[in-house]
Amino acid sequence: MHGAPTVIHASAVIHAGAQIDPSVSIGPFSVIGEHVVIGRDTTIGAHVVIDGHTRIGVENKIHSFNSLGGPPQDKKYSGEPTSLVIGDRNTVREFCTFNCGTAQDAGVTRVGNDNWIMAYVHLAHDCRVGNFTIFANNAQLAGHVHVDDHAILGGFTVVHQFVSIGAHSITAMGTILLQDLPPYVTAAGNTAKPFGINIEGLKRRAFSAAEIAALRDAYKTLYKAGLTLEQAKEAIAAQAREHPKVGLLSEFLARTRRSIIR
Repeated sequence: MHGAPTVIHASAVIHAGAQIDPSVSIGPFSVIGEHVVIGRDTTIGAHVVIDGHTRIGVENKIHSFNSLGGPPQDKKYSGEPTSLVIGDRNTVREFCTFNCGTAQDAGVTRVGNDNWIMAYVHLAHDCRVGNFTIFANNAQLAGHVHVDDHAILGGFTVVHQFVSIGAHSITAMGTILLQDLPPYVTAAGNTAKPFGINIEGLKRRAFSAAEIAALRDAYKTLYKAGLTLEQAKEAIAAQAREHPKVGLLSEFLARTRRSIIR
């Protein structure tokens, strides 16, 4: 047995089929569905609903009034057994909604590890969130959005379906993303425009001065050199051969799904 014994409040409603580690804590008036799996040392607050085929890893902190694993808000959904998978050591603050996936995609909405997700965040069906991200209050993701590691979404950021958000990027409060946000880039506005490299974030993650300088040069190639997107991709691919951190940007540009903010 890991951790302390299970603490389940007498008012919580737990389906007999749910698989809950003995160390899990569940607060008052929470409801846990039949196909839910919850890993060790995870805490569930009061008035939380966890339903659907939802798997939650270890050491997560899920605060009160969340709704996790509900059916997707998609008219094409016909009750298929799609899922929500949440990794380890995530913090999910109050009033968040994470929906299960759809058969039109991989069938799973996925959240990685060590994410900090603030109040009123919505993750729609088939979203894919990496590791070490921060979602400020009221960040809203439509379906099929991909968010890479260490991205930060400012409060009230709204993201269009199928948009991809690159690693180490950051958005300002109230940003509207209708196209992909490349790695390392700071974005703001309605609709979003690029405003340089996320230098402070990179310093906090121990990027060297030389690495940051190389990324600034790549940003200038992408946004300031007067090149078409295809020309910029070729130039940045060449820069990536000398500077490995630029490779992440080059790879993202090669697989962009909705073009990029420019």
